[in-house]
Amino acid sequence: MSFSTISLHKILSSFVTKDKSVSYISCMIQVYMFGSLTGHELFILAAMSYDRYLAICNPLRYHMVMNPKTCSLLASSCWVWGFLQVIPPFAILCSFSCYFSIEINHFFCDIVALMRISCDDTSFLEKLFFIEALLVCNLTPFLLTFIPYIFILNTILKIQGGIGRRKAFYTCSSHLTAVILLYTTLFVQYLTPNLRSIVESRKYLALFNMAVVPLLNPLIYSLKNKDVKKAFRWSLGQVKRTELRLHV
Repeated sequence: MSFSTISLHKILSSFVTKDKSVSYISCMIQVYMFGSLTGHELFILAAMSYDRYLAICNPLRYHMVMNPKTCSLLASSCWVWGFLQVIPPFAILCSFSCYFSIEINHFFCDIVALMRISCDDTSFLEKLFFIEALLVCNLTPFLLTFIPYIFILNTILKIQGGIGRRKAFYTCSSHLTAVILLYTTLFVQYLTPNLRSIVESRKYLALFNMAVVPLLNPLIYSLKNKDVKKAFRWSLGQVKRTELRLHV
């Protein structure tokens, strides 16, 4: 909710007011919050991956390890790290003295879009941003997310019987779907060459990442819920009955 709110509120308000301007302070706040919340989300997904690992590979120890204290520690660590990891590139961005254009080629204040219109030398910030994006913000949570799945897959393959394997895969399916969606869009957004065609397509990917993925997440995580599935089947049945009545 925070991730979508900080990035989409301005574009939604501009549809009503027709005002596409944004103050410098608001723009910098958006840059910082967007970077922080992105990092936070990636590490939360890594913590959830550890949760799945315990549930499948060490089910007898699950409730002992994943107690409320551990959950609170994991969640608070993700929040703190999310707000800290974006400070170095953000501080350098704030030190820039001027911009040769007042128009940002994006629908929100993105650090990459701001670097392109800066009058100052951005080479150091580009290197720092790339290193942080690759190693700190993406690679570290990526490894923490997918390494447990190696052990999970190994455990699942050892399970005798198709029903047990399906249940184990079912436990991880929603989380793995959300992870693949998020990492795919982030990789294409920030770790691809700056070709003009790719630069333009990044805006659509960013919109997909900020609007569509958060919209899909509740569906992805709740479709395993029995009550939700029952309500979904009931709604589907109502639609079919309505169509039959209309057809008749």
